[in-house]
Amino acid sequence: MLEEYAEVQSCTLVLDKNSGVSKGFAFVEIPKVGDVKIAIQKLNGKTIDGNKIRVKKAEPTK
Repeated sequence: MLEEYAEVQSCTLVLDKNSGVSKGFAFVEIPKVGDVKIAIQKLNGKTIDGNKIRVKKAEPTK
């Protein structure tokens, strides 16, 4: 889905440490800033399998 709008460098699906089940989010690295903006614009708020998704740029923790 994301590759339709951007070149994906890597994707890390976050899993529960105990159960191994997805926590429902992932971190995706996209090398081109312009592609990041397009992906956010096109996908943020979209409904997939009955779930509204949120796509945003991750900010470094302080």
